Amino acid sequence: MAKAKGIWTPANIVTCSRVVLMPLWLAFAEAVGGTRGTEVSWGGIAVFAFYVVLSLTDKLDGYLARSRGEVTTFGKFLDPIADKLIVIVALCFLLEHSMCSTWVLLVVVAREFLVSGLRMVVASKGVVVAASNLGKWKTATTMVAICGLLFVAAMPAGSVGWLKTICDVFMAAAVVLTAWSGIDYFLKGWQYLAEED
Repeated sequence: MAKAKGIWTPANIVTCSRVVLMPLWLAFAEAVGGTRGTEVSWGGIAVFAFYVVLSLTDKLDGYLARSRGEVTTFGKFLDPIADKLIVIVALCFLLEHSMCSTWVLLVVVAREFLVSGLRMVVASKGVVVAASNLGKWKTATTMVAICGLLFVAAMPAGSVGWLKTICDVFMAAAVVLTAWSGIDYFLKGWQYLAEED
């Protein structure tokens, strides 16, 4: 695979745009979304569509980096941060508007802190803990659940109760996958935590 020339590759530009656009999404969502009335909220639909686009860029930057042979250290550093930002900011917004449980945010944030700490410790020993597909499934399931809840928030109150139930099931599955993927990391890295320097 050819090395990328500099950090400003198309993939990294997409990743940076995700980081920059997420606060803009939140400001937009706070301004026009989150309040369920008796009619469809077109502002809420725009918030939902904006988030769907941001979610899909998660795949776009990875595809660009691999297909163009431009995988960079900067991209490896920033991409997971962008993923976490997109998920955690949206969950905070949904929590603020009583669309998800506090436990969801707690599990997601706690997992990220613990896994990041584990990665730093094992990296100091020159070891890289291989990521499993659980992390990808966790991220995808969480984003689908968030997209669904944002769509529900734009609909008239009580009109899509069935969809809210489906989204809650997806979110519960995302929480399980989040915890499971965290446990998987610790099972793989425990020997490095337990050994003496």
